[in-house]
Amino acid sequence: MKYVALLSGGKDSCFNLLHCQKNGHELVAAASLGPERGKEEIDSFFYQTVGQDAIEYVANALDVPLYRRTIEGTALAVGAEYGSRDAKDPPDVPGDETEDLYALLSDVKTRHPDILGVSAGAILSDYQRVRLEHVCRRLSLTALCYLWQRDQGQLLAEMIDAGLHAVIIKVAGIGLTEEHLGKSLAQMQSKLLFLASGEYETLTLDCSMFKKRIILSDTETIIHSDNSFASVAYLRVKHAELVQKDGASENTVPTPPLLEGTFLELKDTISQLQTAEIRSPQDDIQFAYEIRPYLHGSAGSRMLNDWASVTNIHRNLDDHEITLEEEVRECFSKLEARLSLMSLEVRNCTNISIFLSSMDLFARVNAVYSTYFATSPPARACVAVDLPSPIRIMLDCVAYSREAISERSALHVQSLSYWAPANIGPYSQAITAGQRIFISGQIGLIPSSMALPSPRSLCLETALVFQHAKRIMEVLKGHHSEARIGHAQLALYWVSNTESLPMVKQAAYVYYEDSHIPALFVVVKALPRDALVEKQMLCHTGRFPIRDEDGEEDIQYSAPALSDGCIMCDAYAVYWETSSFDMTDGGPSSAIICVRGKNLDQATVDKLKSHTVLDRILRRSLSIRLFYTPHCTFEVAPVINALCGSFVPVTPIPCRSISTRADDEWDYAICIINDWDMIDQPGK
Repeated sequence: MKYVALLSGGKDSCFNLLHCQKNGHELVAAASLGPERGKEEIDSFFYQTVGQDAIEYVANALDVPLYRRTIEGTALAVGAEYGSRDAKDPPDVPGDETEDLYALLSDVKTRHPDILGVSAGAILSDYQRVRLEHVCRRLSLTALCYLWQRDQGQLLAEMIDAGLHAVIIKVAGIGLTEEHLGKSLAQMQSKLLFLASGEYETLTLDCSMFKKRIILSDTETIIHSDNSFASVAYLRVKHAELVQKDGASENTVPTPPLLEGTFLELKDTISQLQTAEIRSPQDDIQFAYEIRPYLHGSAGSRMLNDWASVTNIHRNLDDHEITLEEEVRECFSKLEARLSLMSLEVRNCTNISIFLSSMDLFARVNAVYSTYFATSPPARACVAVDLPSPIRIMLDCVAYSREAISERSALHVQSLSYWAPANIGPYSQAITAGQRIFISGQIGLIPSSMALPSPRSLCLETALVFQHAKRIMEVLKGHHSEARIGHAQLALYWVSNTESLPMVKQAAYVYYEDSHIPALFVVVKALPRDALVEKQMLCHTGRFPIRDEDGEEDIQYSAPALSDGCIMCDAYAVYWETSSFDMTDGGPSSAIICVRGKNLDQATVDKLKSHTVLDRILRRSLSIRLFYTPHCTFEVAPVINALCGSFVPVTPIPCRSISTRADDEWDYAICIINDWDMIDQPGK
């Protein structure tokens, strides 16, 4: 795609250009924001303002037009989110410095209407990335941030090896002084690696994309503060020259491997199971289901403490024929009505599942779906299942009542990078609400291209979905000493055909971090992009606020434990897995219960409820997903009512096959999530 470079002149913004070029994008313009004339530096949360006097040289060296704008706003919205979560609210924050970027890129797009992307050198700053992506979404542009989440020490070595010549133009950290100004990255490499916390800014004088190299002929050192602890100084460029380069650069730009070591080993391990080519999904095959549990009922809902669920949301079956768009809006009207009864709104949703009758409907459904969400949309999974006509879409959701940013946060990365797939759509990679983490369904896309592997490879797709989920968790943990610890409590593997099951199950078995959590493997009609596997996860931070004897609040850390069991006889088999914390009242938990053969009688239900952990989860059920297959020939509602009570809302999901690690071909499976509060609640 054609793109504009958001140019600071520093090493990161210029090195990202080399990766944009390597990934086939075409640079057509540069854009830069800076302080007003005569003011060399301002206190900005967003922009590098030192070195603005040399930006013209960098743009000329790249041989592209430069568009500049003065920073007029200030950092008003400094939280983890930018803008409103409510799609009805205006997208902008008047007076914030982010709006200067919107005005600048809007002008560039007017002058170059064929531009589709924006390059930026964001590496670890969520603050910068969130605001850049917010502006890009409003202008229908894609952020290109190939350095996102890369190790800075490794990047520094790659920059030097790639022939990128940059010098330090500002120091503001321990161990760096004015004597380091003007030094190159190569000269400073060992010191910069040693001083991991030192703050500095750079100016790029040459790289392989420059048509000319920059020579600083006249500079002046400006000292802001001078002390032995941490001096602040920068280099003012008074004059520079552009010198024609001799021939093209032969330096190569290294890219990180598609799979890290652990996941490369995972791919190699499961590849040994593949004896035949895995066919592409075929969603035109018809499956007959003898029962339609709950599908003719209305949406259900429940609220326990701070949590709410709305299930089984679909169109009115007795309505006349309606368009797909009308059907989506009808579903959301029902969702809004149910949430309103609990004093909640759509913006409170933390996770939404979308079930379609065909993946061919996805684009049209998504176009309407996106109108209901703005900043930090909920986590999401979308699959095609065998919905009965005339139903084309069904939803379920979990919502959280506390709206403060400290109580709910989103990982909503929309940039193309090497890290994990971008969210090119109205959903977040993950939502953390309270201490619960919802991770969106991950398919095996190659992050830098957002394409599935070609030729198709179940081994590679499976390894990628595991890596994507792991990398999302790593970002959520943060980069500081009090980082949140993540613990998976439920993994749901959506698979597009039964031939893929053995390999996906083996991956979940050998991958240590998934080997001790409840897991369900369901074959459905189709997945987005015709993917072969999709992985969705429910996790917990492992943090529990407690009060000591003096009433002071502290944090206790804990990890959940897996328990399982089975009851087997000639007539039926039942198997369960649970994940729960070792708390007096059970703590946040999840469970799956699978049944095959004859349906459960009251005596078996009583046996299940005699297990302490399982009984606690059943009594605290917030919502239930009922997965059922064409082999299921008996009514399931009486069993669910006997186990959990008739008040627990249920979403019925028709599947072509259901498996656990222990066995295959279950008739149905009950997946339970509870209210996740520390205080036990009686049935309601």
